[in-house]
Amino acid sequence: MEWEAPALVLSATPYGEGSAIVHVLTGEYGLYHGLARGGSASRGRATWQTGNLVRARWTARLPEQLGSITAETVHASAARLLDYPLPLAMLASLCALADDCLPEREPHPAIFQGLTSLLARISLDPQWAETEAMPEIVRWELMLLSDLGFGLDLGGCALGGSREDLRWVSPRTGRAVSDEKAGAWRDRLLPLPGFILHPQQVATPRDWHDGLRLSGHFLRRDAFGQRHRPVPEARGRLADMIARRADIPADGEREEDPANPPG
Repeated sequence: MEWEAPALVLSATPYGEGSAIVHVLTGEYGLYHGLARGGSASRGRATWQTGNLVRARWTARLPEQLGSITAETVHASAARLLDYPLPLAMLASLCALADDCLPEREPHPAIFQGLTSLLARISLDPQWAETEAMPEIVRWELMLLSDLGFGLDLGGCALGGSREDLRWVSPRTGRAVSDEKAGAWRDRLLPLPGFILHPQQVATPRDWHDGLRLSGHFLRRDAFGQRHRPVPEARGRLADMIARRADIPADGEREEDPANPPG
């Protein structure tokens, strides 16, 4: 069995004498693991850097085997970001989420295309990443949740169906709540930043933080919680960096109290 396709390198772990176990994401075949011979040696490390777009070839005698993987670099994302801490943290968080969330060998073409586009733009324009990438990252995280079957319902207020003035989300049901209907439960709801429903709206660092808090709650509870796994540390580091940008104490994205919120 074999395949050849464009792939994003999500992670590479040294294995044995100079080899590496690499995880790659393709649009057609999904997340695949493979043994890259020489992957942790000096020449191989450059190819298998997290975030790189490569042309990968995977082969195995039987489909259930780990398989061997080789690749040629198409676009080296990480190498372009070594002097840019925030864009580099974005790249690490995106790749770690895809690596840890997605089931192996199950195609998710929209996730692959969205991640490919984001990593390319972040690496080619770090200044854009510093000022404008966070809303795109939050929307990608919400798309990841939706693709995994945990999508939020933001089409109307859970307490009346109105599509106006949606400002909150129930941490229990993932449904939107209008500001008018939030009432006394406001402190127990998650803020819904405007850029999620209105992509053209200008977003502040506080909005970025609220967006990460929203997607982070459901990533932690659903995508990772149901598998009894923690959210990747790379995602927490990105959240802490954004909290500092927003002048908010970084508190490890504390768990919200979902005690009987509306919706």
